[in-house]
Amino acid sequence: MKLWHVVGTLTVALLCSSTVARASNASPAPLAPTTSCAALVKAAIGPDVGAGVSIHQASETTIDGARYCQVAGTIDKRIKFELRLPVSGWTQRYVQVGCGGLCGSLQIRLEHADECRPALDHSIALASTDMGHEGKYLGDGSFGEDPQARIDFAYRGVHLTALAAKALIRAYYGKAARYAYFTGCSDGGREALMEAQRFPGDFDGIAAGAPAMNFQVQNSFYHAWMYVANHRADGSAILTASKLPALHAAALASCDAVDGLKDGLIADPRACHFNPSDAVCGAQGAQQNGCLTREEADVARKFYDGPRDESGRRLTIGGPQVGSELAWRGVFVPEKASDPVMSEDAALGTLRYLAFEHNPGAAYTIKDFHFDSATFERLAPLHVLYDATDTDLSRFQARGGKLLLWHGWSDPHISPLNTIAYYESVRAQLGSAKADGFMRLFLFPGMYHCGGGDGFSAFDNLSPLMAWVEEGSAPATIVARHEAMQFPPGPPPGAHGGPGGNGPPPGAPPPPPPGARPGPGADGARARPIYPYPALPRYVGRGPVDDAASYTSGDAVYTSPAKYDWAGAVFMTPGFHRDCAVSDGSVRCR
Repeated sequence: MKLWHVVGTLTVALLCSSTVARASNASPAPLAPTTSCAALVKAAIGPDVGAGVSIHQASETTIDGARYCQVAGTIDKRIKFELRLPVSGWTQRYVQVGCGGLCGSLQIRLEHADECRPALDHSIALASTDMGHEGKYLGDGSFGEDPQARIDFAYRGVHLTALAAKALIRAYYGKAARYAYFTGCSDGGREALMEAQRFPGDFDGIAAGAPAMNFQVQNSFYHAWMYVANHRADGSAILTASKLPALHAAALASCDAVDGLKDGLIADPRACHFNPSDAVCGAQGAQQNGCLTREEADVARKFYDGPRDESGRRLTIGGPQVGSELAWRGVFVPEKASDPVMSEDAALGTLRYLAFEHNPGAAYTIKDFHFDSATFERLAPLHVLYDATDTDLSRFQARGGKLLLWHGWSDPHISPLNTIAYYESVRAQLGSAKADGFMRLFLFPGMYHCGGGDGFSAFDNLSPLMAWVEEGSAPATIVARHEAMQFPPGPPPGAHGGPGGNGPPPGAPPPPPPGARPGPGADGARARPIYPYPALPRYVGRGPVDDAASYTSGDAVYTSPAKYDWAGAVFMTPGFHRDCAVSDGSVRCR
């Protein structure tokens, strides 16, 4: 058992407050600006960025009750960014926020930091970017008609924004940021890993949540399969949302107790062997919502298993995990058989304009996509552009960088098996001792895509990351709370989840499965410590099961395979990234 697995549990609040205390001892006093905010309009930062930069606005404004110097600019005439600089009390920290879906919008959303004192005090500089294009919705891939926009989206926009923000910070405060962090989920998680892999000097600490690192496969084979597996030839859906509670109840009945505690959650779904046929109705109940038809159960089996090529080899690393059934609603399971689902739009937005070297265009449909090795080979060339699966993080590690990976077990958009496989591949590449010195993985039971769900999804990951970077205190645990599934209005077609691409699937929360106990809502009364992978929370046998103090670190209940046998296994290798540029109207990578 690893040393950090036996360290005592801390609450999120204590983590945050202790982070601030340690940081205040290690850092100089907060700095005040040395020039006016308006002067930044004329800041000549092009040489620092390596591209032309135009500052359109630099003015003081009040955001969430705090005074900021708000800067808006454009890099290389296409990459828009926004930077917020505290007018007073800046603690020499810079945090860049990732963008969800296929981006195309500019917004700063600092998530999973609700109890972090530096964030609450508005003492950190914040920035984000639209990654070089504007989209009609989060899944709009039409920008891919412009080859330069592809490169900016893949990696260039985030990197140049980091350079621009740091240069403006030096111009405003007369001193560089002492600590730089990146935090993002979904595509923001891909962006986070891309930074660690391609530009290890940009950030000291990186939090990568549910990363869409296998981009070429994620929005093609994964989402296209989730649509095809659940639709008949006439376009009608087989499995609809009304049947998901019954399927989820059957999954819990089969797997809930595998981790040693029957609590309505599955701590590691890989350790159970659920057969969707267990949810099939008897001869007299084929139309009841409390059970499934055999056709519906077969759809669930296809979801879990994922697509395979003509020889039976997996085309994705894995599907949604057992226990995630309620999260399928609106993502690839519609309310009514005739309703659209997100997966079709997610797949088409990428397949039409981004995934192939030569775009097939707007006339391309899911029916044109084939689940075979030939199609996989057609997608492979742009792996070097979009994917963030380089396992050699030695440059990031050598300069003292820290990486915090996290994922929800009930994520319907991106299988957590991707993140687990990457974590284990990095450890195999660098050696466990070196990898464990700078990388941690946290998996949250019952959490959907980047948040929400019937498990524990409210937590602060920025504070432990800061403590690790600034004081060398590696996170021994993150205490997560349950929060009520009060979803925002559903996103437009093609969006990846809620606002920023980081929310739960569209629509109101589904009804609880039979026998499920209701959570307390948003008061956070239910809490659980989450330990670094592969350890699991173990109930000590006394105290309330919803009290984090009633748990200690326990052994894993599942042993990962020595390697993951799927068509893209060769993608998780070192040193495959290439510098890309536009030549003769196409992306050329060398």
